[in-house]
Amino acid sequence: MTTGVRRRMGVEERKQQLIGVALELFSHRSPGDVSIDEIAAAAGISRPLVYHYFPGKQSLYEAAVRRAADDLATRFLEPREGPLGARLLRVMERFFDFVDEHGAGFSALMRGGPAVGSSTANAVIDEVRQAAYEQILAHLGVGNPPARLELLVRSWVSLAETTALIWLDGRRVPRGELESQLVHDFAALAAVSAAYDEEMAAILRRIIADEPPDGAFADLLGRLTMLSTELPAQRALA
Repeated sequence: MTTGVRRRMGVEERKQQLIGVALELFSHRSPGDVSIDEIAAAAGISRPLVYHYFPGKQSLYEAAVRRAADDLATRFLEPREGPLGARLLRVMERFFDFVDEHGAGFSALMRGGPAVGSSTANAVIDEVRQAAYEQILAHLGVGNPPARLELLVRSWVSLAETTALIWLDGRRVPRGELESQLVHDFAALAAVSAAYDEEMAAILRRIIADEPPDGAFADLLGRLTMLSTELPAQRALA
């Protein structure tokens, strides 16, 4: 019979382990509900040793936020090849993978609050939103966006975040449908902006020109066309 020997970790290795343990706990429960004792127990070390590496739960929370934010930001990375609709759909699939994996932690992170929030954590989240915004602009091939395009992209990033938060509360809508719907939301917002602004109209025409007949944006047009033919028939029967 062999006896297991606990391996000593270096300072940085132990800190990374504690961040990983904390992030796992925060992913299933609100960070405000997770104690240092629980983190220590999950890491297999004593409570004082946790404080040896982090001054308190707030600093550990901020480190976990940074790691989660870096992970979330990578979900918006996508090769700039192929139709925009397909690219956005893959981004949304990876985004919801993150939401699925981190559940309660994602909710607490985005909603903030005095129990877990801090100016540092809020700044990190703003960095993620900015990274997502810049990635979408890169996909559109626009370096200096006009005001309406900036409004469109930032509104859409906020919409994706809010949709994910609502979805977590009961998951009453199939995830795949929401991913497609958010891509359609982007197209719809672009179409509304294009109706008011010729510069946006030119951007929209360029996007649509690259879309295949069976692409995500074409699917939206098909659904809207079907709806537009059904409504007059329903009014006639009323």
